[in-house]
Formats: sequence, C-alpha cells, structure tokens
Amino acid sequence: MTNYTDKEFMYITETVMRILDTWNLTTQQMVLVIGLPTQTKKRQLDKFRSLKAFPKDDLIIKRLSHIVGISDALRTSFPRNENMSEKWLKTQHRRFDNETPLSVILEQGVDGLCKVRSELDCTFAWDTSVQI
Repeated sequence: MTNYTDKEFMYITETVMRILDTWNLTTQQMVLVIGLPTQTKKRQLDKFRSLKAFPKDDLIIKRLSHIVGISDALRTSFPRNENMSEKWLKTQHRRFDNETPLSVILEQGVDGLCKVRSELDCTFAWDTSVQI
C-alpha cells in the first residue's frame, strides 16, 4: 500500500468524489465503483466529500487510482466539454461488446476499471502489456 499522509488521502478522497459527481452516478453506483461495503448509505458518501477520507485499503486505493486515471484520460479526450465524460461512460461501445463502460466497471470491478482505463489511455495499456 502506498503511504499517504492523512491530508493527502483526504485530498484524493475529495477529488474522487468530485469525479464521481461529474459522472452523475447514483449512490449505489458510487459505492460499487469505489469498492465500499454495499450497505454504505448516501449520508456516508456525503462525509467523503469534505469530512472523512476513504478507508486506506489496498483494493480501494487501486480503484481510486483507476478512477483518477480514467477521469484524466476523459479530460484529455474531451478537453472542451466535460459533459462528454458522463456521456462516454454511459454510451454503448463495440469494444465492450456493446455494453457501456460504466456497466463494465460496475459488473467487473477492478478488472472493469482497468479495461476502461486501457481503452482510454494508450500509455496505461502499454505499461500493463509490457512484460519485463
């Protein structure tokens, strides 16, 4: 696990919540994308926006990294229209067997996040495919 200070991890938490808000996800979708317990309530998510950091769990940190990477790649792909991020995530794509990228993420968890990020970010895809 990467060792973040409490202040750094709070900043990451707030950033990821802003990203998920711009993607216009439901509470349940946010919970699944982040990898929080399924019984997590909206009021608990609200605390992550400014009061409380996500749990420092290796799998959650991995998910957060992918979320930020996807957001950055979408921003680069659509620099003049931030609304395209939500549209892209919720539009069926042939490379995902006519599923939406969001549904791939929700159904496949970390693997889905990795697939979607690989589709958007060729440098990430290259790094994961190079065998050393």
